[in-house]
Amino acid sequence: MDARESHMSQSDLFSWNMERDPVLRSTIVSVLMLDAEPDLDRLARTMERGSRLVPRLRHRLIAAPLGFAPPRWALDPDFDLSWHLRRSALPEPADMSAVLEFARTEAMTGFDPARPLWRATMLCGMAAGECALVLTVHHSLTDGIGGIQIATALLDFDRAGTDRGLPSEPLGDRAGALRDIVAWNLSVGSDLLVGGVRSAPPIARRALGNPARALREGAALAGSLVRLARPITTTLSPVMTRRSLGRRLAVLDVPLERLRDAARTAGCTLNDAFLTAVVIGLRGYHSGHGAELDQLRVTMPISLRTPDDPLGGNRITLARFALPVAIADTTDLMHAIDAAVAGWRREPAIPLSGAVAATLNRLPAGLLTGLLKHVDFVASNVPGSPVPLYIAGARIDRMYAFGPTIGTAVNVTLTSHAGTCYVGINTDTAAIPDTETLTECLAAGFATVLELGSEHASKAGAATAEEAAPSSHIPRPTSVQFASFTEARPSSD
Repeated sequence: MDARESHMSQSDLFSWNMERDPVLRSTIVSVLMLDAEPDLDRLARTMERGSRLVPRLRHRLIAAPLGFAPPRWALDPDFDLSWHLRRSALPEPADMSAVLEFARTEAMTGFDPARPLWRATMLCGMAAGECALVLTVHHSLTDGIGGIQIATALLDFDRAGTDRGLPSEPLGDRAGALRDIVAWNLSVGSDLLVGGVRSAPPIARRALGNPARALREGAALAGSLVRLARPITTTLSPVMTRRSLGRRLAVLDVPLERLRDAARTAGCTLNDAFLTAVVIGLRGYHSGHGAELDQLRVTMPISLRTPDDPLGGNRITLARFALPVAIADTTDLMHAIDAAVAGWRREPAIPLSGAVAATLNRLPAGLLTGLLKHVDFVASNVPGSPVPLYIAGARIDRMYAFGPTIGTAVNVTLTSHAGTCYVGINTDTAAIPDTETLTECLAAGFATVLELGSEHASKAGAATAEEAAPSSHIPRPTSVQFASFTEARPSSD
């Protein structure tokens, strides 16, 4: 294994260090709603295969002496699949509320650092033979897109499935601690040296050929680095200001094609439509609490993953920036959000996020944790499979991902699967004590965005009908139905 790949990346180390404050815990919980209970033996073989395809699922973290290198991923000599894969019967009433109650405790339950950082729990006893599979992983094992890639490698496209055999077990790492630290530092230093040697001539040519342009580019990079790393000391929301260990979860189902139609109508992307719906929902939530605002600050993952990257691993950077809120027209708001997101994707400092994280990792963790609790929300859009998927003979009917709040008031994560957008909502109960109200506001936000596509379709249909039969009646679009669930009993947090 490459010396750099055998260690936590600087970005992952940053999130790992921040977990000294558990409010900043970086745990991802995914809930797969299945149409039947999976075959236990097949499920065990599937997870065993996954632990061999993705060695991190068999690795534990070992700290380097005196912090001379990030923690090292090393094969767990006591790896026991049965400890990670569990089966449990839901308490009555065995419904979606019970599933989300279990998932919310998973979201704030720490991992045993002596073992690999994941759990899979099958929850049984639901009506009509349904079942839930709850996957809990630390963010350092994978990002959202990496998780989908792992699922694609493991899951089946029909109920019968295909026996793809078991890959060989990952090899153990026999490197000693000192030798490993030296190898990591030499690898990182070599990359920096090679990169500097390669980039020096072009930089020198640009500086000599056009000094003014070189100066502008240097100033732009410096400004971009400041924007990427600057501390956030105040929340833009006057309502969602407190932070705690309390969590509540909720879900929404949104038709994928209609959300795409709305994005196309505005000339924007699906991600723009998603963010616009969330912003409208948060605007409505604030209005209901008597607060008007112009902007909200979002943390948005930007993928740095390349086709050559291995399965799993974390290949994202987190951009924090303000989004407009007060624009009344939905299309105009979507265009403004599109411009804000596009601007951040072009920031020259984005490829240097690892170096920024490395600098921050040299600072005392306690100095930084307070600076991470003033972003208003996290929003993440994860493209999934366009076709149905199966696991151990059970069909995955719904797929919800609940990303960590990492110091914000709420994380809203959209995962597309087989024609539907499944939206997972993870709220901090101190910031948002009324999760049901927020969920209703977010549902209204999605309905507002979907109306763009409905209005366009109605106008197109009306024009076609008028040409064919001027007297024909065009029915109004039917309202969109959202599934909304929160835990049934009050939180004790």
